[in-house]
Amino acid sequence: MPSDLTDFPRPSVAVDVAVLTVTDHGLAVVTVDSRWGHALPGTFLHPGETLADAAGRALRTKAGIEEVAFHQLRMFDAPDRDDRGWVLSMAHSTEVAASALPPDGRTVDVEHGRPTVPMAFDHADMVTAAVEDLRTRYTDAPDPSGLLGPRFTLLRLRRLYEVVFDRTLPKDTFRRHALGAIQGTGEVTAVDGGRPAELYERRPDASFPRTMAALLGG
Repeated sequence: MPSDLTDFPRPSVAVDVAVLTVTDHGLAVVTVDSRWGHALPGTFLHPGETLADAAGRALRTKAGIEEVAFHQLRMFDAPDRDDRGWVLSMAHSTEVAASALPPDGRTVDVEHGRPTVPMAFDHADMVTAAVEDLRTRYTDAPDPSGLLGPRFTLLRLRRLYEVVFDRTLPKDTFRRHALGAIQGTGEVTAVDGGRPAELYERRPDASFPRTMAALLGG
């Protein structure tokens, strides 16, 4: 006869969410206070909840962030990852423009794919996984998370990519790679020194050429 499920030890299940953003200092991640120091917004799964439900609840109650799309990264399942006991955590990630974050929210800078301060449990590894995921998606298409909003200049797009990929990108080369995936709006805006610059928007369902990966990967 099949064994009853109560015959097997069961871990607690948690969710944690890495919310990446871009500040004046560069790439950053939203953090909350915990007994263990800086932590990602997270919570334990409640009975009858889905992982997505729990992740949304963690963002809402811990970080004051609502109505944002997020997705799963992977399960973090090291048996000793939490000193309270056997806890599995499904890490999620999302990106939010800094202007859309709660005014009292806290962020920690991210450099070379890692938080610049110690974090609780394996949350620093979750941030690294979120940055890798971000870079994969940003290699494929122009600002897919909309951190720049619907319209942007080529200068702002290039500077965003320099922050995301932690490298300086040649102006003309980046422009050549990007132009097939964006289109001019016919509008201009003032940029550095008041000089006019053309505004662009993403082409529907457009993607970067494969050569963009070589440029961004350096």
